[in-house]
Amino acid sequence: MSSGAHTPPRLLSIAGSDSGGGAGIQADLKAFAACGAHGMTAITAITAQNTEAVTAVYPLPPEAIVGQVRAVAEDIGVDAVKVGMVGTAAAIEAVVEALDLLPGSVPVVVDPVMVAESGGRLLEPDAERSMRERLVPRATVVTPNLMEAAALAERDTHTDPAELARAVHAIGPRVVVVTGGHREAGGDLFFDGDRLVEIPGERHPGGAAHGSGCTHSSVLAAQLGRGVEPLEAARRAHVMAAAAVAAGLRGIGRGPGPVDVLAGVLAPEPSERAARG
Repeated sequence: MSSGAHTPPRLLSIAGSDSGGGAGIQADLKAFAACGAHGMTAITAITAQNTEAVTAVYPLPPEAIVGQVRAVAEDIGVDAVKVGMVGTAAAIEAVVEALDLLPGSVPVVVDPVMVAESGGRLLEPDAERSMRERLVPRATVVTPNLMEAAALAERDTHTDPAELARAVHAIGPRVVVVTGGHREAGGDLFFDGDRLVEIPGERHPGGAAHGSGCTHSSVLAAQLGRGVEPLEAARRAHVMAAAAVAAGLRGIGRGPGPVDVLAGVLAPEPSERAARG
């Protein structure tokens, strides 16, 4: 828990930077703010991207990842961690080393960014192996979508989601939440080795979903940082991520717009909304 009665939870995002502001650490910081937490970052890579495409990825040196985590851990402290895009096997090893700098009681949420929306793999085979063998077992909660769960479990994407949740759990995380973006039922599936719980939800086809996975995992980390137990944290994360999609900024850019997790927090005045059309 946080260090003082008036100190907000201290949340650390270890992830890539999205220059378009829709996903990555930018989405994470918005989600942390919406949860009343203080957000910090350890950037793993800088991406050149907008709402239409990722045009370049510039990985940071592994020592830079560890150095960023060490700096905030030694001074500010960390109540929970969200790990997003890591990209390479070397970056994963750096993240594992960095997590060793934190107390073992600090919850870690891993959003295993492995598969693109198109279904293409985003990690080389050695990085997938490192993700499966080195990083996922360190997670308090891992939050794969259906395709990522299949990749982690080395199963077909047509495998029953409950079977995938159990297979991913066998890798070593404490809790698995298979998120609903690619499932027919719109909700999430929670499994902690004992309870298999459907977290119901609805789809928002008229919304904007870029950054929804980042938002979900960041809200979940923020809730764990407040001491909320994992199932309730997963439920709150689903509610906030779904609301962020429903309120998504469809007018931002020419491609799929970003979610708006701050819609209910920083709502514009009526005159501002009218001016924006």
